[in-house]
Parts: sequence; C-alpha cells; structure tokens
Amino acid sequence: MTMQQRIESALSALQPAHLDVLDESHMHSRGLQTHFKAVVVSEQFTGLNSVKRHQKVYATLGDLMGEFHALALHTYTPEEWAKTGAAPASPTCAGGSKH
Repeated sequence: MTMQQRIESALSALQPAHLDVLDESHMHSRGLQTHFKAVVVSEQFTGLNSVKRHQKVYATLGDLMGEFHALALHTYTPEEWAKTGAAPASPTCAGGSKH
C-alpha cells in the first residue's frame, strides 16, 4: 500500500464527505512519497477553528505523521465546501534541500 493510500485509509476515520489526498512529491526535492496535500471535508470540523481541525487530522494520522516530510491540509465543513468547491493550488517548492 502506498503512503497516499495509508493516509486516505487513516483519514476515513473522520467520516469525510469528501477526501482527496494528492502525492505532491514530484514538486519537491526530498524524494518519493514525502509531500502530500489533503483536502478533508467533514462534519467533525463544525465549530472548530483551523488549528483545532489540523490537530484533529494529525491525531487521526498518529504515527503515520512521522513517515513523510510534509502535509498541506485544507479542511472544510460540508457547508464550507459547498460554497468553496475547491482547495487552493499548492505553491511550487521553495527548495529546502540540503545537499
């Protein structure tokens, strides 16, 4: 199972109305399966600010968090998602590679 599939599987615990996990490692210089973007739409985010939503996602991922370098998170309630319909595009990597 790929890291992307493992992340998707773990996040299913949030009972998402919409879940999109993208492997964006190709945009970075740290190797394969290192950078991911997750768009998570869940009722469980209702009433939570973005920090608390992210903490909920991190807690759900647990030990998986230590197995990749970066996770760009976009969290929405179903109502917010209905208005937005799309997460912002990820910026290109600013480097950070130390060779």
